[in-house]
Amino acid sequence: MADSGDIRFLLAIRDSGSLLGAARKLGVTPSAVTQRLQGLEKQLEIRLVDRSARRLCLTTEGELLCRRGGELVQQFDALFDDLLQQRQALAGSLKINAPLGFGRRYLSDIVADFQHAHPDIEIALTLSDQPLAETIARFDVVVHIGELRLSNLVGHALAPNARLLCASPSFIRRHGMPASPEALAQLPCIVLNENNEDVSLWHFRRGQQSRSVRVSSKLSCNDGEVIRRWACAGRGIILRSEWDVADDLAAGRLVRLLPGWKAPDADVIALTHDRAGLPARIRHFTRFLQERFRPVPPWRK
Repeated sequence: MADSGDIRFLLAIRDSGSLLGAARKLGVTPSAVTQRLQGLEKQLEIRLVDRSARRLCLTTEGELLCRRGGELVQQFDALFDDLLQQRQALAGSLKINAPLGFGRRYLSDIVADFQHAHPDIEIALTLSDQPLAETIARFDVVVHIGELRLSNLVGHALAPNARLLCASPSFIRRHGMPASPEALAQLPCIVLNENNEDVSLWHFRRGQQSRSVRVSSKLSCNDGEVIRRWACAGRGIILRSEWDVADDLAAGRLVRLLPGWKAPDADVIALTHDRAGLPARIRHFTRFLQERFRPVPPWRK
């Protein structure tokens, strides 16, 4: 019968994506990983990993063991983490995933401060241009900006964040101020490629009125920093998060367009797994995040 060590072993294979990667993560030889996997499959009389595919993937039974077993391991870790908390100690590993630009500007210092306050916690911060495209099961906390599709994760509100339509003063001098959302279709726009969304279809609302505009874009990038710089240089109009353009608006490098029309908000949230089984270090870090963005987020100060 598999124990928690066997489940952790299989989770390491899943998260690494290969037997070689699992060997590196576990600090053993590839042959040791292969032998242990074969022994576990023989013991359970079930094939857990499909080795015939071009890339390693788990069988249906392997996925089930990882999913259900992972929940049990998490609860097991939470139990001992709570016991440590009785001694006023926080320890263990914390894996965080966040968007690139937001993570660099706002999260990196927060993460470092939290680790400094709790030196027995090991933190791995992963920044990605498509954080939700990652395997969320690999992370303890995922910081997400914007609308959240159906998910079994628990959301913790961090900060409000509007999406603003902006262009540089030089762009406005050349092209004039758009009078309506429909006018955007005739103007050069810049789009941010993220989360596999339809990024050139922009939505706006004013009172009971709503408009959706398909913009024309000859410049696009998956890095928000790049499209913000392009906009400041007068290359086009951007629809960008408030957290990213607030400084440029205050300094006059960008000007807000169509202030009477509101794009959908893109609030900042932290996603975790089931609230009941969370280790203390994750609960404390989530609260630490919330405290750092309250009562007013830095982009609104």
